[in-house]
Amino acid sequence: MSVNAMSVSAGDALAALEAGWAAQRAGGLTASWMLHGRPGVGKTQIVQELARRIGAELHDLRLTTIEPQDLRGLPYYDHAALKTRWYRPEDLPDRPGEPAVLFLDELTSASPTLQPTVYGLLQERRVGRHVLPASVMIVAAGNTVEDGAVAYEMGTALSDRLVHLHVVASPPDWLDNYAVPHGLHPAVVAFVRTRPDLLETTEAALAEGRMIAATPRSWERVSRIMATVPDRRLRAMMIAGTVGEAVAAEFAVVADDIAATVQVAEMLAAGREARLALYPATMHGLNALVYGLVGALEARTAPAAIEVMADIRTLGERRPEPVFRRLPLGELATYGFELLIRRGLEKDLGEVFLASPAYRAYAEERRAMGLA
Repeated sequence: MSVNAMSVSAGDALAALEAGWAAQRAGGLTASWMLHGRPGVGKTQIVQELARRIGAELHDLRLTTIEPQDLRGLPYYDHAALKTRWYRPEDLPDRPGEPAVLFLDELTSASPTLQPTVYGLLQERRVGRHVLPASVMIVAAGNTVEDGAVAYEMGTALSDRLVHLHVVASPPDWLDNYAVPHGLHPAVVAFVRTRPDLLETTEAALAEGRMIAATPRSWERVSRIMATVPDRRLRAMMIAGTVGEAVAAEFAVVADDIAATVQVAEMLAAGREARLALYPATMHGLNALVYGLVGALEARTAPAAIEVMADIRTLGERRPEPVFRRLPLGELATYGFELLIRRGLEKDLGEVFLASPAYRAYAEERRAMGLA
């Protein structure tokens, strides 16, 4: 069966779960939630970020690795009462009043023999006599048969116990709310910004009978490869095994261009006029420069980073190459400043921006154009 819920980005799914938590804490809603989505789309990261934001302890249960008795607990004989009782399993949260997230991952891949045990958790918030505290939020996640994953169809008895969210890969959401805040490699971020169609290629890979697909999770792995493997040939092998050979070949062209032309540290160290010659002359390179500046932003580098970002918009007049007059430099500078300001506010650098002549000139120019 198809998932006839609204398709949402990872950021929107996180916002919905936060709203659900707020409603649960206020006593107006107690529900269990289900995140559907293709492998690697970011379901686990959503739940991890939810727990971090609400200050909750995360209990992560991979349902493909447990048996029904693992949830119910261990029986023992109470000789005084002449009854069989159960020790509570340690994986279930049991601290009343303390926020906790019970994450039932890989729900649709779990054995059908486990599902009746899970029903009680999702509907009644209990397994046997073990009752979850009111301070526990339950979130499940899983793939569907259509995703090419090992999965069982979800029956109506289970489906009816859940609020469903269908998480899909959204390049703008992933770039702004995950890749940039988590400091992914500038080459990865720049590539996905210019080739958003290659953020997630599962459907195309399935249609072509290919095993490997690009996903948000695999691009995060590519970022780590780029940051830790210096040998280009070995790196290319690893990346091809992560996102597929065809996508890796396209990425290599961009990564090589960026490696040859983007010099973030050198630009931040140079004087304003001297750095003019250091700007890359491709859109890939300029995008990588923007993300590199955001990643390098700190109190020491902020004045220079602001200048470098502000001067992007003037390259068409100040650099002789015709290519600069064809590039959307104003749009890129605006986008870059949005990211840079957001990171600056996170680092409490707002005053540095206000004191920067380069930023004041940029802001005044936008006001004159009616854009601020």
